[in-house]
Amino acid sequence: MAKTRKNKKPSCWGYHLVVNAGDCDPVALRSKSVIAAFAKQLVKEIGMVAYGPPRVVMFGEGNKRGYTLVQLISTSNITAHFVEETNDIYLDIFSCKNFDVKVALRLFRETFAPKTVEVQLLSRQAKH
Repeated sequence: MAKTRKNKKPSCWGYHLVVNAGDCDPVALRSKSVIAAFAKQLVKEIGMVAYGPPRVVMFGEGNKRGYTLVQLISTSNITAHFVEETNDIYLDIFSCKNFDVKVALRLFRETFAPKTVEVQLLSRQAKH
């Protein structure tokens, strides 16, 4: 039987952008309002639909202390941890809907001014 569009498996289920950023703007990464505004703008600019407001919570102790961002989106989630001790940021965008990585990275750089950025883009697909 020939495969039709309906029964053809997608090449990947989702896309996962992983960003490790060092020596970021210390004022921005310590600001709950900047982080929340970044999340809202990111959702808009990469064409996602927010599922509720961003949650920005301070937690962790010692060298782990900093804000953590969780933004649910209709196609998965955006999360980040902002490390106060080192001014590092660890951002993840995971979505089953494709998005423009360049747009996401531009906004991230404009908002947090990292001195170093390592980026990985993963295609996610479970084996069956």
